[in-house]
Amino acid sequence: MAVKVLVVDDSGFFRRRVSEILSSDTTIQVVGTATNGKEAIEQALALKPDVITMDYEMPMMDGITAVRHIMQRCPTPVLMFSSLTHEGARVTLDALDAGAVDYLPKNFEDISRNPEKVKQMLCEKVHTISRSNRRFSSFGSAPVAPSAAPAASSPRSSAPAPSPARPAPAPARAAAAPAPHVAPSAAPKRKAYKLVAIGTSTGGPVALQRVLTQLPANFPAPIVLIQHMPAAFTKAFAERLDKLCRISVKEAEDGDILRPGLALLAPGGKQMMVDGRGAVKILPGDERLNYKPCVDITFGSAAKAYADKVLAVVLTGMGADGREGARMLKQGGSHVWAQDEASCVIYGMPMAIVKANLADAVYSLDDIGRHLVEACL
Repeated sequence: MAVKVLVVDDSGFFRRRVSEILSSDTTIQVVGTATNGKEAIEQALALKPDVITMDYEMPMMDGITAVRHIMQRCPTPVLMFSSLTHEGARVTLDALDAGAVDYLPKNFEDISRNPEKVKQMLCEKVHTISRSNRRFSSFGSAPVAPSAAPAASSPRSSAPAPSPARPAPAPARAAAAPAPHVAPSAAPKRKAYKLVAIGTSTGGPVALQRVLTQLPANFPAPIVLIQHMPAAFTKAFAERLDKLCRISVKEAEDGDILRPGLALLAPGGKQMMVDGRGAVKILPGDERLNYKPCVDITFGSAAKAYADKVLAVVLTGMGADGREGARMLKQGGSHVWAQDEASCVIYGMPMAIVKANLADAVYSLDDIGRHLVEACL
């Protein structure tokens, strides 16, 4: 059955172009278009699409407001288009806050210069998020309200944040292939970890916030974060997390020193490694690698630097990035956790860990932050 898509954009050219690209895939059907957020809500209710592509700047009602209404009235996977700027990053994070699942750069030049590449990327994204779990927990939704963490102007507290309430499950679209059923793991045993490393992709910005806002300011282990994200986005994302969390969060720079209570986010377009002296190395992104940053690269360097003293966590995301790095960590005696299928937006990266028998524990997203505190404090 074809994936039904609603295309929303105030630009007639962009609506037509996106519709043409999607319609060229026989497994995708464009069932309608809309020119503003108000029309998008009406069309979503009437057409019940599997996926909505959404622009941000539109007359009458902007895309983010439309996403919030759609999530309340007829939850549907939304793919946002955004510009590759700092402001575009802020807007994209607001869209994820509202409940969007994923995003793509809105680049007219790429559409004209690299039509096949754009077609492949757009169609793959649509198929991927059409299979996502329809939970759409967002930065601003009740389960993860900023009240669970100190406000930006509030002093950081050493007390753990309360565990967020579990969102009510909604129907999930069946994955392309059956995943192994894994029962939730028992609470972890405490260990003196020298590093916590967390890797994630699609659904990761929301997932990372859910985890990190549960950590107290006196969290004893340094943290590194690897999120698949464009270069223009990671600084804004780190700033946003820093405002919401009790721990400190910053975009990693070459030469940064790992320290307790600090999470360093790998910069987009580059690779992040750690060494045994506790220093961070930022390297140019290798064009031969699909992911920049790459979870495998950071996990591999952590395995070499800290042997059995690493706790790695693999969260929601498509593909298998992190699996080979996790294998290296396990060979050194370190521990690896995976997010469970039910709480993932895309059960790809964690499933790769589980299927390779590399997971020491499998936890729901809402439990991971609490278990990190139990394991490390």
